[in-house]
Amino acid sequence: MNHFPKLLSSQIGFDVAQTMLEGFDRHYRIFRDAAIHAKTLFEAGDWHGLQKLARDRIASYDDRVQECVHQLEDEYDAENIDSEVWQQIKLHYIGLLTTHRQPECAETFFNSVSCKILHRSYFNNDFIFVRPAISTEYIENDEPAAKPTYRAYYPGTDGLAATLERVVTNFQLDPPFEDLTRDVACVVQSIREAFGVFDEAPNFQIHVLSSLFYRNKAAYIVGRIINGDALLPFAVPLRHVKPGVLALDTVLLKREQLLIIFSFSHSYFLVDMEVPSAYVEFLRTVMPAKPKAEIYTSVGLQKQGKNLLYRDLLHHLKHSSDRFIVAPGIKGLVMLVFTLPSFPYVFKLIKDNFPPPKETTRAQIQQKYLLVKRHDRLGRMADTLEYSSVALPLARLDETLLRELEKEVPSLIEYDGDNLVIRHMYIERRMIPLNLFLQNGNDDDIEHGIKEYGNAVKELIQANIFPGDMLYKNFGVTRHGRVVFYDYDEIEYLTDCNVRAVPAPRNEEEEMSDEPWYAVGPHDIFPETYGTFLLGDPRVRRSFMRHHADFFEPELWQRYKDFLLNGELPDFFPYDQSVRFCVRYPERFADASAAEANEPNVRVA
Repeated sequence: MNHFPKLLSSQIGFDVAQTMLEGFDRHYRIFRDAAIHAKTLFEAGDWHGLQKLARDRIASYDDRVQECVHQLEDEYDAENIDSEVWQQIKLHYIGLLTTHRQPECAETFFNSVSCKILHRSYFNNDFIFVRPAISTEYIENDEPAAKPTYRAYYPGTDGLAATLERVVTNFQLDPPFEDLTRDVACVVQSIREAFGVFDEAPNFQIHVLSSLFYRNKAAYIVGRIINGDALLPFAVPLRHVKPGVLALDTVLLKREQLLIIFSFSHSYFLVDMEVPSAYVEFLRTVMPAKPKAEIYTSVGLQKQGKNLLYRDLLHHLKHSSDRFIVAPGIKGLVMLVFTLPSFPYVFKLIKDNFPPPKETTRAQIQQKYLLVKRHDRLGRMADTLEYSSVALPLARLDETLLRELEKEVPSLIEYDGDNLVIRHMYIERRMIPLNLFLQNGNDDDIEHGIKEYGNAVKELIQANIFPGDMLYKNFGVTRHGRVVFYDYDEIEYLTDCNVRAVPAPRNEEEEMSDEPWYAVGPHDIFPETYGTFLLGDPRVRRSFMRHHADFFEPELWQRYKDFLLNGELPDFFPYDQSVRFCVRYPERFADASAAEANEPNVRVA
């Protein structure tokens, strides 16, 4: 299909551009439909349905890209379209986006489709969107009946309590509240305890994003209070206190608390956004230090987040001079990990060969990472963004790292002029390896690190994730002091594991043996044996036994497994339970239902 007449090539360029935009629009309709359906599932308390919805939505983007690629190949023989027509396709596409409400995401979809068709040599600004072409500033939904990005409320008219009650009821949730007046009074009391009584400025107002944010068993109201020069962020989680009855669980008023619920270690929110860039801009006002890439990712637009992160990397490389180096810490048997010290991420490559005792394949490891991507991460597993054909300037690669890449991953690298092209990698947030944190920490650091480590593992197994390799080196400490798991090559579902107690030795020879005297199946786990590699340091042992002595009891692990096999899902709180209204203001909840009392709840510090 080369050498088209000019008029014909222009028409083909327009038709291809329109087909690609129709593919994106189909993707975004499905994306929004999922968020709208999340409301119905939340109201019904269908937690398994919410989990499945979140999993399916993650897979949907790649499915839509592949659909579009197949359509272009079938209808236009896309692989043989020449470079002049591809440039016209991009120009026509830009024209179609001038009044679009998700132009930045549509550009990313264009890139995803194009990169499936074009050779890597075409990955430049002439053929794909290396830089955004359409501004997202001040986009709004201008449809008369459409809801705005956020609603503004003015407490000076009706008072703070009445205004907050209207904020909640405006979401029009079907289930009744146990006692909304009581809960709103707790919100008001919490605000006053945190900030005192407002000396109301003329601009005193409350802005609330128009859609709820759904994840796990909660729905979050997210907003900001504006008073004079002050801008105060807040989030209010709504939960079922018993089937079909809602309550406000707490109000989060600290920026750090919002950063944690929007963290890279949590699953993506389900939230309905007509204009995603407007939501992201709003969220940046309450979390100004959080990169746009991470906000897009946290609201479920992970491909847009991935695109922005890559742009951030390219921008950073132009304004820095340090070199990529092998990441500090103990080297893994499966992954080669490197970092750029001035950039807060690590780059992970699956090695070509794995020494004993590792028995796995590249495909199996990629499946483990995909499992984590689609699983509920609970704030305890780092999100990873997957990339192909990443070109890094050779001049920025440390010589030791370059030799390591040539030795461990020759199948994944290719020299291309002044660049090294990496065929496949994962990028994730950099953390302090827990083993180094404990090794270099004082007694308080060890106390905190071990308490967090035990909480992290217990939360993972309650969510049906058995980490497999639980050495401290496979966990990291975030900037907020939370312990997060990041090594996924040995994870399994807890429900697939056989929890066993160590059999008593039958004779003195077995008792003195360095090797197990009992048969061990491929899915057998023995919690009693974990102390051997976790409790070597006396300071660590003291902290561990103080906070998590039950960690080594098979009964604990079996209890969580049975709970999962019964189809139950525990409650997870991405904030300390001490801030929950039922804990903080117990006098107000003296007569409240204790329906949750017998369920295993997870405390997230």
